[in-house]
Amino acid sequence: MVFGNSPVSTGTAEDDVLKALSQIIDPDFGTDIVTCGFVKDLQIDEALGEVSFRLELTTPACPIKDVFEQKANEVVAALPWVKNVNVTMSAQPAKPLYAEQLPAGLRTISNIIAVSSCKGGVGKSTVAVNLAYTLADMGARVGIFDADVYGPSLPTMVSPESRLLEMNPEKKTIIPTEYMGVKLVSFGFAGQGRAIMRGPMVSGVINQLL
Repeated sequence: MVFGNSPVSTGTAEDDVLKALSQIIDPDFGTDIVTCGFVKDLQIDEALGEVSFRLELTTPACPIKDVFEQKANEVVAALPWVKNVNVTMSAQPAKPLYAEQLPAGLRTISNIIAVSSCKGGVGKSTVAVNLAYTLADMGARVGIFDADVYGPSLPTMVSPESRLLEMNPEKKTIIPTEYMGVKLVSFGFAGQGRAIMRGPMVSGVINQLL
């Protein structure tokens, strides 16, 4: 690659791009996106002055992914020898370190948000449902697990076409119902209504649903 009268090697060009991208700091991790390992598939066309790469975030629902994309375009385009920048966005959630300790139904789940309160009627279901559908609108794959077997309220919050959970006979697992792109599991969709049972029995039901 040649800029003006000075030759620019591919190695130097790559260093320039990575140095420019290292100006972008992830506010959650407190370090730059290069150190975080977000920059993938960096390619440089020496003849055309084109740079392309992929930013792989830890969640598709990252609230500042558009900011990352814009900043990445800006800092790389500011390099004097760059004529064109192509940035693509992707996400690869990190696997929890304790994944093997989770129930089988949760081992492939990347992120879990618990909405809980010791008091009833304070809006747990409302918060959970609105949070789930907001994340889904942002591009995340989301499911809601209603762990209340005494008075499950999820069936009153959403109206899926199929209001009964089904069983996969081969895998012996429960198939969630779905509404507007969000998977749903609740004892209220088991066709049993409210449950009257003691603690150990409740734990057994929860484990079966998971």
